[in-house]
Amino acid sequence: MLLDSASLYFRAYFGVPESLRAPDGQPVNAVRGLLDFISRLVQDHRPDQLVACMDADWRPQWRVDLIPTYKTHRVAEAATEGEEEIPDTLAPQVPVIEQVLDALGIARVGVPGYEADDVIGTLTAKATGPVQIVTGDRDLYQLVDDARQVTVLYPLKGVGHPQVTDNALLLEKYGVDGASYADLAALRGDPSDGLPGVKGIGEKTAAQLIQTYGDLPGVRTAAADPLSKLTPARRKNLLEASPYLDVAPTVVRVATDVPLPTFDPTLPAEPLDPMTLEDLSTRWGLGTSLTRLLEVLAGAH
Repeated sequence: MLLDSASLYFRAYFGVPESLRAPDGQPVNAVRGLLDFISRLVQDHRPDQLVACMDADWRPQWRVDLIPTYKTHRVAEAATEGEEEIPDTLAPQVPVIEQVLDALGIARVGVPGYEADDVIGTLTAKATGPVQIVTGDRDLYQLVDDARQVTVLYPLKGVGHPQVTDNALLLEKYGVDGASYADLAALRGDPSDGLPGVKGIGEKTAAQLIQTYGDLPGVRTAAADPLSKLTPARRKNLLEASPYLDVAPTVVRVATDVPLPTFDPTLPAEPLDPMTLEDLSTRWGLGTSLTRLLEVLAGAH
Protein backbone atom coordinates (compact mmCIF):
# COMPACT_ATOMS: atom_id res chain seq x y z
CA MET A 1 0.00 0.00 0.00
CA LEU A 2 1.42 3.34 -1.14
CA LEU A 3 0.10 6.52 0.48
CA ASP A 4 0.08 9.83 -1.37
CA SER A 5 0.77 11.44 2.00
CA ALA A 6 0.23 15.11 1.13
CA SER A 7 -3.07 14.32 -0.59
CA LEU A 8 -4.19 12.51 2.58
CA TYR A 9 -3.03 15.04 5.16
CA PHE A 10 -4.61 17.91 3.18
CA ARG A 11 -7.85 15.89 3.19
CA ALA A 12 -7.47 15.23 6.93
CA TYR A 13 -6.78 18.92 7.59
CA PHE A 14 -9.95 20.05 5.81
CA GLY A 15 -12.08 17.14 7.06
CA VAL A 16 -11.18 17.07 10.77
CA PRO A 17 -12.17 20.02 13.01
CA GLU A 18 -9.39 22.42 13.93
CA SER A 19 -10.68 22.23 17.49
CA LEU A 20 -8.47 19.13 17.85
CA ARG A 21 -5.49 20.76 19.52
CA ALA A 22 -2.29 19.92 21.37
CA PRO A 23 -2.06 20.80 25.10
CA ASP A 24 -0.41 24.11 24.12
CA GLY A 25 -3.34 25.00 21.85
CA GLN A 26 -1.76 24.27 18.46
CA PRO A 27 -4.05 22.47 15.97
CA VAL A 28 -3.23 18.79 15.36
CA ASN A 29 -6.23 17.93 13.16
CA ALA A 30 -4.07 16.92 10.16
CA VAL A 31 -1.79 14.75 12.34
CA ARG A 32 -4.63 12.96 14.09
CA GLY A 33 -6.71 12.73 10.92
CA LEU A 34 -3.86 11.06 9.02
CA LEU A 35 -3.27 8.57 11.87
CA ASP A 36 -7.00 7.76 11.79
CA PHE A 37 -6.81 7.28 8.01
CA ILE A 38 -3.87 4.87 8.32
CA SER A 39 -5.70 2.90 11.05
CA ARG A 40 -8.74 2.50 8.83
CA LEU A 41 -6.72 1.58 5.73
CA VAL A 42 -4.66 -1.05 7.56
CA GLN A 43 -7.76 -2.44 9.26
CA ASP A 44 -9.78 -2.67 6.03
CA HIS A 45 -7.09 -3.77 3.56
CA ARG A 46 -4.42 -5.57 5.66
CA PRO A 47 -1.36 -4.64 3.59
CA ASP A 48 1.91 -6.47 4.30
CA GLN A 49 3.89 -3.37 3.38
CA LEU A 50 3.02 0.30 3.66
CA VAL A 51 4.97 3.33 2.43
CA ALA A 52 4.11 6.96 3.16
CA CYS A 53 5.31 8.67 -0.04
CA MET A 54 6.29 12.31 0.43
CA ASP A 55 6.69 15.38 -1.78
CA ALA A 56 10.37 16.17 -1.31
CA ASP A 57 9.78 18.61 -4.18
CA TRP A 58 6.13 19.39 -4.96
CA ARG A 59 7.03 21.38 -8.12
CA PRO A 60 10.22 19.89 -9.61
CA GLN A 61 12.29 22.27 -11.71
CA TRP A 62 12.58 19.77 -14.57
CA ARG A 63 8.78 19.87 -15.00
CA VAL A 64 8.67 23.68 -14.70
CA ASP A 65 11.43 23.96 -17.33
CA LEU A 66 9.21 22.06 -19.77
CA ILE A 67 5.91 23.76 -18.87
CA PRO A 68 6.52 27.03 -16.97
CA THR A 69 2.85 27.26 -15.88
CA TYR A 70 3.13 23.93 -14.03
CA LYS A 71 1.42 24.43 -10.64
CA THR A 72 2.07 28.20 -10.75
CA HIS A 73 -1.30 29.08 -9.26
CA ARG A 74 -0.45 27.03 -6.18
CA VAL A 75 2.51 29.26 -5.39
CA ALA A 76 1.26 31.77 -2.84
CA GLU A 77 1.58 35.35 -4.01
CA ALA A 78 2.82 36.39 -0.60
CA ALA A 79 4.99 33.33 -0.03
CA THR A 80 8.68 33.13 -0.70
CA GLU A 81 9.16 32.34 -4.35
CA GLY A 82 8.81 28.66 -5.05
CA GLU A 83 6.96 27.68 -1.88
CA GLU A 84 3.61 25.97 -2.04
CA GLU A 85 0.64 27.73 -0.52
CA ILE A 86 -0.20 25.71 2.59
CA PRO A 87 -2.73 26.89 5.18
CA ASP A 88 -0.98 28.58 8.12
CA THR A 89 -2.11 25.98 10.64
CA LEU A 90 -1.25 22.98 8.42
CA ALA A 91 2.41 23.77 7.66
CA PRO A 92 3.58 23.32 11.30
CA GLN A 93 1.83 19.93 11.46
CA VAL A 94 3.82 18.38 8.57
CA PRO A 95 7.08 17.94 10.55
CA VAL A 96 5.03 16.41 13.39
CA ILE A 97 3.49 13.92 10.95
CA GLU A 98 6.99 12.98 9.76
CA GLN A 99 8.32 12.53 13.31
CA VAL A 100 5.35 10.37 14.33
CA LEU A 101 5.64 8.13 11.24
CA ASP A 102 9.38 7.71 11.88
CA ALA A 103 8.87 6.82 15.54
CA LEU A 104 6.17 4.32 14.55
CA GLY A 105 8.55 2.71 12.04
CA ILE A 106 6.24 3.34 9.09
CA ALA A 107 8.41 3.77 5.99
CA ARG A 108 8.47 7.37 4.76
CA VAL A 109 10.09 8.06 1.41
CA GLY A 110 10.68 11.35 -0.41
CA VAL A 111 13.41 11.98 -2.97
CA PRO A 112 14.88 15.44 -3.77
CA GLY A 113 13.76 16.68 -7.18
CA TYR A 114 10.68 14.46 -7.30
CA GLU A 115 7.04 14.51 -6.23
CA ALA A 116 5.34 11.80 -4.17
CA ASP A 117 3.65 10.68 -7.42
CA ASP A 118 7.08 9.83 -8.86
CA VAL A 119 8.05 7.81 -5.77
CA ILE A 120 4.72 5.97 -6.09
CA GLY A 121 5.34 5.37 -9.80
CA THR A 122 8.80 3.94 -9.16
CA LEU A 123 7.69 1.71 -6.27
CA THR A 124 4.75 0.47 -8.37
CA ALA A 125 7.08 -0.35 -11.28
CA LYS A 126 9.35 -2.34 -8.95
CA ALA A 127 6.55 -4.18 -7.13
CA THR A 128 6.25 -7.92 -7.60
CA GLY A 129 2.81 -8.31 -6.00
CA PRO A 130 -0.50 -6.42 -5.85
CA VAL A 131 -0.30 -2.66 -5.18
CA GLN A 132 -2.94 -0.37 -3.69
CA ILE A 133 -2.30 3.36 -4.17
CA VAL A 134 -4.25 5.63 -1.82
CA THR A 135 -4.70 9.11 -3.25
CA GLY A 136 -7.20 11.87 -3.94
CA ASP A 137 -5.25 12.77 -7.08
CA ARG A 138 -6.60 11.47 -10.38
CA ASP A 139 -3.15 11.80 -12.02
CA LEU A 140 -2.24 8.44 -10.48
CA TYR A 141 -4.97 6.65 -12.44
CA GLN A 142 -2.24 6.25 -15.10
CA LEU A 143 -0.69 3.54 -12.91
CA VAL A 144 -3.82 1.34 -12.82
CA ASP A 145 -2.92 -2.03 -14.32
CA ASP A 146 -5.23 -5.03 -13.97
CA ALA A 147 -2.60 -7.50 -15.19
CA ARG A 148 -0.21 -6.41 -12.41
CA GLN A 149 -3.02 -5.96 -9.83
CA VAL A 150 -2.39 -2.24 -9.39
CA THR A 151 -5.50 -0.36 -8.19
CA VAL A 152 -6.08 3.17 -6.90
CA LEU A 153 -8.15 3.66 -3.76
CA TYR A 154 -9.67 7.11 -4.28
CA PRO A 155 -11.35 8.38 -1.08
CA LEU A 156 -14.98 9.36 -1.60
CA LYS A 157 -16.48 9.72 1.89
CA GLY A 158 -13.09 9.45 3.54
CA VAL A 159 -10.77 6.47 3.26
CA GLY A 160 -13.39 4.13 4.72
CA HIS A 161 -15.39 4.37 1.49
CA PRO A 162 -12.86 4.54 -1.34
CA GLN A 163 -13.59 4.17 -5.02
CA VAL A 164 -11.59 1.07 -5.96
CA THR A 165 -10.28 2.16 -9.35
CA ASP A 166 -9.42 -0.53 -11.90
CA ASN A 167 -9.42 -0.50 -15.70
CA ALA A 168 -13.14 -1.35 -15.95
CA LEU A 169 -14.02 1.70 -13.85
CA LEU A 170 -11.68 3.96 -15.84
CA LEU A 171 -13.17 2.77 -19.14
CA GLU A 172 -16.67 3.39 -17.81
CA LYS A 173 -15.89 6.87 -16.41
CA TYR A 174 -13.30 8.22 -18.85
CA GLY A 175 -13.38 5.96 -21.90
CA VAL A 176 -9.71 4.98 -21.52
CA ASP A 177 -7.75 2.49 -19.41
CA GLY A 178 -4.87 3.23 -17.04
CA ALA A 179 -2.24 2.89 -19.77
CA SER A 180 -3.93 5.66 -21.80
CA TYR A 181 -4.89 7.96 -18.93
CA ALA A 182 -1.75 10.13 -19.13
CA ASP A 183 -2.42 10.74 -22.87
CA LEU A 184 -5.98 11.76 -22.00
CA ALA A 185 -4.70 14.09 -19.26
CA ALA A 186 -2.18 15.72 -21.62
CA LEU A 187 -4.83 16.42 -24.29
CA ARG A 188 -7.49 17.55 -21.82
CA GLY A 189 -5.11 19.57 -19.66
CA ASP A 190 -5.60 20.21 -15.97
CA PRO A 191 -6.15 23.74 -14.64
CA SER A 192 -5.34 22.60 -11.09
CA ASP A 193 -1.83 21.64 -12.27
CA GLY A 194 -1.38 24.55 -14.68
CA LEU A 195 -1.52 22.29 -17.76
CA PRO A 196 -3.23 24.14 -20.61
CA GLY A 197 -4.26 21.12 -22.70
CA VAL A 198 -5.31 21.52 -26.34
CA LYS A 199 -7.82 24.23 -27.19
CA GLY A 200 -11.30 22.84 -27.74
CA ILE A 201 -10.48 19.35 -26.45
CA GLY A 202 -12.19 18.31 -23.24
CA GLU A 203 -12.28 14.95 -21.52
CA LYS A 204 -14.82 13.25 -23.84
CA THR A 205 -13.17 14.46 -27.05
CA ALA A 206 -9.74 13.42 -25.75
CA ALA A 207 -11.09 9.93 -25.03
CA GLN A 208 -12.70 9.69 -28.49
CA LEU A 209 -9.45 10.71 -30.19
CA ILE A 210 -7.46 8.11 -28.22
CA GLN A 211 -10.07 5.43 -29.00
CA THR A 212 -9.88 6.31 -32.71
CA TYR A 213 -6.12 6.77 -33.11
CA GLY A 214 -4.74 4.54 -30.34
CA ASP A 215 -2.59 6.94 -28.34
CA LEU A 216 -1.25 10.50 -28.31
CA PRO A 217 1.41 9.87 -31.01
CA GLY A 218 -1.39 8.37 -33.16
CA VAL A 219 -3.56 11.46 -32.64
CA ARG A 220 -0.65 13.74 -33.59
CA THR A 221 0.09 11.65 -36.71
CA ALA A 222 -3.56 12.03 -37.73
CA ALA A 223 -3.34 15.81 -37.18
CA ALA A 224 -0.32 15.97 -39.50
CA ASP A 225 -2.05 13.87 -42.18
CA PRO A 226 -4.32 16.00 -44.42
CA LEU A 227 -6.21 12.85 -45.45
CA SER A 228 -7.23 11.85 -41.90
CA LYS A 229 -10.84 12.32 -40.81
CA LEU A 230 -10.13 15.06 -38.25
CA THR A 231 -12.18 18.24 -38.70
CA PRO A 232 -10.17 21.24 -39.95
CA ALA A 233 -10.68 23.07 -36.64
CA ARG A 234 -9.50 20.12 -34.56
CA ARG A 235 -6.51 19.55 -36.83
CA LYS A 236 -5.58 23.22 -36.53
CA ASN A 237 -5.85 23.20 -32.73
CA LEU A 238 -3.74 20.04 -32.44
CA LEU A 239 -1.05 21.39 -34.76
CA GLU A 240 -0.95 24.74 -32.97
CA ALA A 241 -0.55 22.87 -29.67
CA SER A 242 2.52 20.99 -31.00
CA PRO A 243 5.07 22.75 -28.73
CA TYR A 244 2.90 21.88 -25.69
CA LEU A 245 2.30 18.30 -26.85
CA ASP A 246 6.06 17.82 -27.39
CA VAL A 247 6.67 18.23 -23.64
CA ALA A 248 3.34 17.44 -21.95
CA PRO A 249 3.78 13.65 -21.81
CA THR A 250 7.05 14.02 -19.87
CA VAL A 251 5.40 16.39 -17.39
CA VAL A 252 2.16 14.41 -17.01
CA ARG A 253 3.66 10.93 -16.73
CA VAL A 254 4.94 9.97 -13.31
CA ALA A 255 8.59 9.00 -13.19
CA THR A 256 9.32 5.30 -12.75
CA ASP A 257 13.09 5.57 -12.33
CA VAL A 258 13.49 7.66 -9.17
CA PRO A 259 16.71 6.81 -7.27
CA LEU A 260 15.11 5.44 -4.11
CA PRO A 261 16.90 5.22 -0.76
CA THR A 262 17.21 1.88 0.98
CA PHE A 263 14.31 1.34 3.38
CA ASP A 264 12.13 -1.37 4.90
CA PRO A 265 8.49 -1.15 3.73
CA THR A 266 7.27 -3.86 6.15
CA LEU A 267 4.27 -2.77 8.18
CA PRO A 268 5.50 -2.56 11.80
CA ALA A 269 3.76 -4.59 14.53
CA GLU A 270 5.11 -2.30 17.24
CA PRO A 271 6.73 1.15 17.32
CA LEU A 272 10.33 1.50 16.22
CA ASP A 273 11.05 4.12 18.89
CA PRO A 274 8.48 3.82 21.72
CA MET A 275 10.04 6.49 23.95
CA THR A 276 10.11 9.15 21.22
CA LEU A 277 6.57 8.18 20.24
CA GLU A 278 5.38 8.58 23.84
CA ASP A 279 7.03 12.02 24.03
CA LEU A 280 5.39 13.06 20.76
CA SER A 281 2.02 11.76 21.93
CA THR A 282 2.24 13.78 25.16
CA ARG A 283 3.61 16.89 23.46
CA TRP A 284 0.97 16.94 20.72
CA GLY A 285 -1.97 15.28 22.48
CA LEU A 286 -2.35 12.48 19.96
CA GLY A 287 -4.62 10.49 22.29
CA THR A 288 -6.98 7.90 20.85
CA SER A 289 -5.76 8.46 17.26
CA LEU A 290 -2.36 7.04 18.18
CA THR A 291 -3.55 4.32 20.57
CA ARG A 292 -6.03 3.07 17.95
CA LEU A 293 -3.32 2.91 15.29
CA LEU A 294 -0.98 1.01 17.63
CA GLU A 295 -3.78 -1.50 18.36
CA VAL A 296 -4.50 -1.94 14.64
CA LEU A 297 -0.80 -2.44 13.81
CA ALA A 298 -0.41 -5.01 16.60
CA GLY A 299 -3.53 -6.84 15.42
CA ALA A 300 -2.55 -6.80 11.75
CA HIS A 301 0.25 -9.32 12.32
